[in-house]
Amino acid sequence: MQLKNLARTAALAAAGLSMVVAGTLAQAQPAEQFVPLLVYRTGQFAPLGIPWADGKQDYLKLVNARDGGVNGVKLTFEECEFAYDAAKGVECYERLKAKGTGASGFDTQSTGVTFAVSDKAIVDKIPVETPGYGLSQSADGTVFEWNFPLLGTYWTAADVMMQDIAKKEKGNLKGKKIALVYHDSPYGKEPIALLQKRAAAQGFELAMFPVTPPGVEQKSVWLQIRQQKPDYVLFWSAGVMTPAGIREAQASGYPREKIYAVWWAGSDHDVKDIGAGAKGYNAITIHNSAAKDKVHDELKKAVYDKGQGTGPADSIGSLAHTRGMMISMLQVEAIRAAQEKYGKGKSLTPEQVRWGFENLNLTADKLKALGFGEIMRPVKTSCANHMGDDWARIVQWDGGKWEIKSDWYQSDKSFIDPLVKEYAAKYAKDKNIKPRAC
Repeated sequence: MQLKNLARTAALAAAGLSMVVAGTLAQAQPAEQFVPLLVYRTGQFAPLGIPWADGKQDYLKLVNARDGGVNGVKLTFEECEFAYDAAKGVECYERLKAKGTGASGFDTQSTGVTFAVSDKAIVDKIPVETPGYGLSQSADGTVFEWNFPLLGTYWTAADVMMQDIAKKEKGNLKGKKIALVYHDSPYGKEPIALLQKRAAAQGFELAMFPVTPPGVEQKSVWLQIRQQKPDYVLFWSAGVMTPAGIREAQASGYPREKIYAVWWAGSDHDVKDIGAGAKGYNAITIHNSAAKDKVHDELKKAVYDKGQGTGPADSIGSLAHTRGMMISMLQVEAIRAAQEKYGKGKSLTPEQVRWGFENLNLTADKLKALGFGEIMRPVKTSCANHMGDDWARIVQWDGGKWEIKSDWYQSDKSFIDPLVKEYAAKYAKDKNIKPRAC
């Protein structure tokens, strides 16, 4: 009997020691923060999606390599390929949303996926980050508590294009014809509401030309452009549709300097192979994503020189790659802001990171310290304003490189704000959402 008791005591002691050791190991395990990465490295938008995805992943690697994570919290990530297919994008969302302590926020990389997951995010309490795309009305944080169209929306892009055109026309657009050549999808249709408002107010004619995805065949559209002779063309394209459209413009004799492309149709890969044939082609940048800055040097030194880069080294500093880095930087800074409230050095829930997105305050000094001082201007979000500050510039392809051709623009709030209010109110009514009091 005594031997039995001694054996039992020894077994309990051993079990207790194992629990202590296990507990000590658990405590020693460094905190991690999971960032899901939806990507399209295949499909119709792959030429844009590849450098974009590389930039997103590269910045997370840089923060881990250079800073040891965010206040000691290592960033983990996983890519999910959805080939710009909304159904597959939703599958990726469902698969990644509960990893670790939960997804820190989804950059959906697609307006269609944004539409699909916005309702889910409300239930799942996960932020949806859509810099430069998504639902334009989601800038209204009173209705869209979980959506963050940071830096600018498609209404921003369309509005700034029209401002630059008006400047060229000495402020008078009456009687002018503006054509919109757009990808026939939720993405391509986003600017229409803003352009219709501006057309009614400024007296120009808006002609619309949808292009069936993937957009490789555009000959008939550009023949119509040739016949109708619009004063300017706004080009709402991405991926394989972009070089196809530029080549058709060239073949039909439409002046490239009269074309204004949205930021997803204004990357190096869109024009490099066409070279001088695309000379004069204008694009809008989100903030100043054509610029080079300290972050590019740090990425090369801390990641690429050590053989840990995601893509080719010569993509560093390209427009699409830089935009990917900007997106991840915003995600990281939302995590950092949330740590100030909920505690440094620990993993945060998606709901806590949402607070960080809503309380971003990226000052000029902070951006400079992060290496983005030349690329971005200050951005501040709030409960009511989930977009922050929507700066943009116009760049032009000179046949071999992009040149900045304008000063800073911001969207005209007299056009944008009423639209945001109108469309957000309609969304709230359709979805039975009670707007928050901010």
